[in-house]
Amino acid sequence: MNIWPGHHDDQWESIQTTLLTHYRSDGLPLVPPTATRVAAMLEQNHFEAREEIALLPPGFENVTAQDIAICAVLAGCKNTYFPVLVAGVQALSDMAFNLVGIATTTGSAAPLYIINGPIVETIELNGQNNALGSGHRANATIGRAMSLILQNVGGAIPGEVDMATLGQPAKYTCCFAENETQSPWSSLHEERGFAKNASVLTVVGIAGTVEVNDSDSQEASGLATTFAQSMLIAGVSGGAGLLGGGEPLCLLPPEWAAMFDRDGYSKSQVKQAIWEQAILSVDKLPPALRQHRMGAALDPKSSIIRVAEKAEDLMLVVVGGVGRKAAYAPTWGGTTQAISRPILVRQ
Repeated sequence: MNIWPGHHDDQWESIQTTLLTHYRSDGLPLVPPTATRVAAMLEQNHFEAREEIALLPPGFENVTAQDIAICAVLAGCKNTYFPVLVAGVQALSDMAFNLVGIATTTGSAAPLYIINGPIVETIELNGQNNALGSGHRANATIGRAMSLILQNVGGAIPGEVDMATLGQPAKYTCCFAENETQSPWSSLHEERGFAKNASVLTVVGIAGTVEVNDSDSQEASGLATTFAQSMLIAGVSGGAGLLGGGEPLCLLPPEWAAMFDRDGYSKSQVKQAIWEQAILSVDKLPPALRQHRMGAALDPKSSIIRVAEKAEDLMLVVVGGVGRKAAYAPTWGGTTQAISRPILVRQ
């Protein structure tokens, strides 16, 4: 690597210090939200500064277009990302998502954003290699802006309102596109009732991610078994009900999806095959947890716990690039539901 040939900015550190007196940071350097930058973002997207977008928990504050623009600039977003952020705020504000719980729990729950439709190509959002990782501005800054909105406007301040014991990297950013071009099935947003050519954001409350590695199975049934067994984590079967409730998120790479399709599995059949095998016997739990779970068992006649109440509750998204590495994202239990909102670009 070579040293950047530009001039040293003597004001950089003082600007960062000044920004921290006005805005709460996520710990990374912030872009100054100057009047020029904020106005340009609002003007390009045809929004008035004081236009109210939603009432955002956990502080139930009115989020304006200007609030979103400021956080977008702070995070390093391009102006073209703004409609995605508007949809994200609207989705988070839906009471069915239970942002109050997600934003204040001592657990590690955090929002994950999945984007579908033509907007993906427009803003160059990554849904292929390293989609959940680094290397793409849209993925990184959209998720980061949403976290800054939740913190600076919604009031989810770490250590004060956000009481996560450990937290997780998704609290910085977690945003990616579904790899629709390499999926043999209908996309997530079509499955959730939107037109194929619609641009849609879906927010899911996740408790983390678990890599699922199966490079040996040569039949779809083997992949289903591997995935199902990877979901049986006793530590997420506590009071929050992550195991046995919620909408577990299954992230399948194109190679897995192609194998399922080759063997004649529809998306719903993949969900069914995984759900049927993802069974944890309650005798695998310690006594206190076993008593708690049996008292709230989904099937009182059974001594097993399933990953979800029914197979349709599983969410299946094709994402990623070359390789046989999938991922399981336990979703935060209780009353939390994934929420989808259209991404509308004003002309």
